[in-house]
Amino acid sequence: MALSTAERDALLAESLVAALAATAEGGRGPLNVPVWYAYHPGADFMITTGGGSRKARLIASAGRFTLLVDRTAPTYRYVTAEGPVTSTAATTDEELAEISARYMPADKVPAYMEQLRSSEDDMVTIRMRPEHWLSADLGSV
Repeated sequence: MALSTAERDALLAESLVAALAATAEGGRGPLNVPVWYAYHPGADFMITTGGGSRKARLIASAGRFTLLVDRTAPTYRYVTAEGPVTSTAATTDEELAEISARYMPADKVPAYMEQLRSSEDDMVTIRMRPEHWLSADLGSV
């Protein structure tokens, strides 16, 4: 059974890792990788990645991507959102802190941010406006 908008937003508010899918080149299957994300109801999804990563290049080429967020307990629920990229820009400290704080203890965020900032690959923030949604609670069947 499809989730209501409120149920969908509640699932997306949980600290769950998303699976990102982006069209690949050369007849290969789509790239499908885990990502941390931020989402606020009615707004764009936000992810961060290395600007030179394959993920960033494929998203830029396709101009859109899909996110799948699921959880297995107490019932299996999932949400997919697919849509166009609305912006790609250098990641700010505020964006990096927002996403990181969803997935790790607050006292670990500064060191994690410093580690990312010291890498050779500059981070970019990619925003996606969800146009197409799929969702279900398979435990309610």
